[in-house]
Amino acid sequence: MSTTKLCLIRHGETSWNAERRLQGHTDIPLNARGVLQARQMAQALKDIKLTFDVLYTSDLKRAADTANAVVELFGIDAQVDSELRERHFGALQGLSITEAPLKRPDIWQAHIARDLEHDLEGGESIQQFALRVQNALDKIQARHAGKTILIVSHGGTLDMMYRIASKQALSAERTASVPNASLNWITHNQGDGWAVKQWADTRHLEGPALENVDL
Repeated sequence: MSTTKLCLIRHGETSWNAERRLQGHTDIPLNARGVLQARQMAQALKDIKLTFDVLYTSDLKRAADTANAVVELFGIDAQVDSELRERHFGALQGLSITEAPLKRPDIWQAHIARDLEHDLEGGESIQQFALRVQNALDKIQARHAGKTILIVSHGGTLDMMYRIASKQALSAERTASVPNASLNWITHNQGDGWAVKQWADTRHLEGPALENVDL
């Protein structure tokens, strides 16, 4: 039985991560610490002599620049896929987790309650987001069955992949930590489907990494 292995990488730190702001589709670049984290992540993959078949990245700059650290070190190209973007947080984008409950209490309440159908005023509902991530995963797995795949994406997107692989309910409270520049492994076997193998590995980073603020 062939096993497809996916190494899921969250992008490096941004200024909005440090300010605990919901980024969503807002295209924020890495900060200096994030650039360093990306290099440390890529070097860690080199140090363990990881061989992989393909590298995918979200089209948002913070992910693409993180992926570029792998591109430069391994001398390969990255395939850009907009379906790997973070969830669109609608009216909450740009607000910090302390500002949002004060400025948009109604939408914030729907957000923290994990209302599956609420689109946060012009964003994506959890159900819409889950379908997009599921489609992206299934497409990549089908295209590269039995291969080893690197994916650089976002905290909320990787949390959704964790939910898919662990069969965690969409309505359940978040249990998976997704630190910046962390390495997270899931697998897919024909018949058995998805499974989580290793999660939130940051041993390659100097100092602590920020967790995702999405819920």
